[in-house]
Amino acid sequence: MTRITNWQDKVAIITGGSSGIGRAVALALASNGAKVLVTGRNEARLADMSTSHGSIETLKADSSEPASAKQIIETAMDRWGRLDLIVNNAGAGQPLQIADYDAGLIAKMAAVNIIGPSLLLKEGHAALRASQGAIVNVGSAVSRNAVPMVAHYAATKAALEHLTRSWAVELANDGIRVNAIAPGPVKSGALTGMMGLPGEVAEQIEAQETKQIPLGRRGIPADIVAWVLRFGSPDNEWLTGQVLTVDGGWTLRS
Repeated sequence: MTRITNWQDKVAIITGGSSGIGRAVALALASNGAKVLVTGRNEARLADMSTSHGSIETLKADSSEPASAKQIIETAMDRWGRLDLIVNNAGAGQPLQIADYDAGLIAKMAAVNIIGPSLLLKEGHAALRASQGAIVNVGSAVSRNAVPMVAHYAATKAALEHLTRSWAVELANDGIRVNAIAPGPVKSGALTGMMGLPGEVAEQIEAQETKQIPLGRRGIPADIVAWVLRFGSPDNEWLTGQVLTVDGGWTLRS
């Protein structure tokens, strides 16, 4: 595990942090001394997360609900009195053929992937300014190419990357850095979880994607964790507005 020494008593919020990449990031931060608030919707996974490390606390919150942003920030501030890092990891996506386009489904993706991070920034702005903190947005490498069937997911993640660059400029005078990670195919359960695909379909997609990755394997959450910690760390005080694709070379071939 990446060891970073300056997380002691820092406070981080990880949305969608009870599984996959978010869970791995939360555990890494807690292991390096941070106090971590993990949000999510699945009570069973949150309960498991709350017992995984003494420095991790959980909050059931739906990032698609506008009111959740204030609740999340207030929970962290009431508990620890400061905020150093927001990791916007929660994501929503669903494969859709054009004939199945639905306003509600598309709006849900936008609510989680665009509106949720925006309102969390609004509510957490003052606390991040006080700590000279950072934001790390979790995008997706699918935004690099044409992606039939998941076009709206990719589009909302591309929008989050644009917000990353815009926020980096807007928040620079406050000393707040904003960067993003765009993971490629990672073994995180997203295909059967967030995307809602049947297990056999997910296995077929995973096999196909693996063949397209020059480095020869799918990613694992640990491949992403190190970069989230580096982007979030105050050690990188002159790094902002960047979107890093971590995908084993997948987007170079697909």
